[in-house]
Amino acid sequence: MKGLLPALNRLMPLMMVIFLVLASVQMAISLHLSLASLTHFMEWCSPAWPVLAALGGVLTIGGLLFETRAERLARKGLLRRRGWMMDVLARLTNRNALEEMLAREQRETTIDAEELAANLRARVIGQDQVCEDIATQLRRRLALQVRGKPVGIFLLAGPPGTGKTYLAKQLARQLERPLLHFDMTQMSSPHAATQLFGSPKGYVGSDTYGKLTGGLKEKPDAVVLLDEIEKAHPDVFKKFLTAWNDGHVTEASTGQQISTVRCIFVLTSNIATDALTEIADRLHNDPDRMRAESVEALRQAGFAPEVLNRLDRIFVFRALKGLDIARVSALEIEGMIESYGLKVETGGIDAGLLIDVMRRQSRMGDSASARDLVRSIEDMISESLIVARQQGAEMVRIVREDDGTITAKIADGTPDNGDAIHARLTP
Repeated sequence: MKGLLPALNRLMPLMMVIFLVLASVQMAISLHLSLASLTHFMEWCSPAWPVLAALGGVLTIGGLLFETRAERLARKGLLRRRGWMMDVLARLTNRNALEEMLAREQRETTIDAEELAANLRARVIGQDQVCEDIATQLRRRLALQVRGKPVGIFLLAGPPGTGKTYLAKQLARQLERPLLHFDMTQMSSPHAATQLFGSPKGYVGSDTYGKLTGGLKEKPDAVVLLDEIEKAHPDVFKKFLTAWNDGHVTEASTGQQISTVRCIFVLTSNIATDALTEIADRLHNDPDRMRAESVEALRQAGFAPEVLNRLDRIFVFRALKGLDIARVSALEIEGMIESYGLKVETGGIDAGLLIDVMRRQSRMGDSASARDLVRSIEDMISESLIVARQQGAEMVRIVREDDGTITAKIADGTPDNGDAIHARLTP
């Protein structure tokens, strides 16, 4: 059977000719044409035969020349193949979508820093200066034509719950880049490097790529987020040094070098937050001294010196204060309610509830994030949200009563039948 199919393919032109001859004979029989009438028709068309023969010869020669020069024409670019011949991309894929993607890659090298910063500020609460600085850095680095290392290696340092991880995710979304997210708390053992960079041949897991090397092979322009980098084992750190210094990582199972020059590395850390905040407040107008003192503070806190030497920029996140806590809390409450399949009525989160959250945040200090307080609110109103959904509600409002009771009430006109569940948040 395997030998029969190639033979049939080679005989396809001959079979087509036989089919055309038989079809012509069948048509002649159906029209009751005689041999004499066909002879008369051929004689009547005889003046046109030389012209048709010449045209056929020209088309044949043109086709042969095109086939012999097809490879040379393809090297001149896609647009040179456009026109009277169907391009292979138009036949096999969506050519317009491909050209739009190529144009987007070219535009990405000259991003609008102001637009990117504005989009980040609108989503990351209370970190306007960081959003502006990182947008400016990316504009400069993406514009470089020759680069032997990643686009950027940025460290986001500051208290927990201030938006470091969220900023990295929004950065990937705004730049339309894929995100590779790794929790480095799971990389605290010396053998954890195999999860990211693969296992050498002969070891368990050597038949698959590492999570990082495999991800970068498929998505070379990804944003690589290394969460809580300071908790990774030193052996894992050493593997990253080549990626940051030489512009490639090596897959252990195959020895293949995978380029990192198109990706962006974002590292987050929670150490030395008090010292970094004090440095950022004191030297915000002197970036060179701020970087030097920040590096020294991180080194004294136990951060690996070889990693600090390869960082392009250190961005310090400030602890949330005032209305920023209320903004983050409101967004977290909205997301929590939406996770139950409901929506929040416009103005439907009681301002008194947000005041209570701000007071508790103030009492607990910078060690507690607004997200922690929202989790406690979820414990209090989750049952009433479930009841509202069971009653067919689509929208709710969160009300704080005078006695401190929190109620999730239906806001779309569906009667609650007295089934709303109350909970108390201690001011």
